[in-house]
Amino acid sequence: MSQLLNRFLGSGEALARLQDHAARLRRLQVVLERGLPPLLGGLCRVANFKEGTLVLSASGGAAAARLRQLTPSLVGHFVQAGHAVQAIKVKVAAPETASWRRPPPERHISADARAGLTQFAATLPADSPLRASLERLAQRSRE
Repeated sequence: MSQLLNRFLGSGEALARLQDHAARLRRLQVVLERGLPPLLGGLCRVANFKEGTLVLSASGGAAAARLRQLTPSLVGHFVQAGHAVQAIKVKVAAPETASWRRPPPERHISADARAGLTQFAATLPADSPLRASLERLAQRSRE
């Protein structure tokens, strides 16, 4: 029983350390956003802080290059804000993958069928969702 209790308390301490580290990273992110030009602020994130070295993640090569140019002034900015930052490393973040969407299927309808759909759609009320769908189908279809 005592081993289980010790293991639980040990994991609680680890959780507390992790929460403290996450809170520190959030505070550093706020300081970073205040110290960057507005256009660069949305492209850079605090990735980690360990042993006086702040690791920043840039969302592209150009943003990373500009961030590297700003590192001396950023170190001063963090020190002035009360954080013990001694060095800054800049890394380029992996690009996010765009979600793939299947292209819409092509509709092949004969000219007679298209004319029939158009005539039937004209008989429906103007605000009918079925009418809008049939008209859209007739417009997008190919022979």
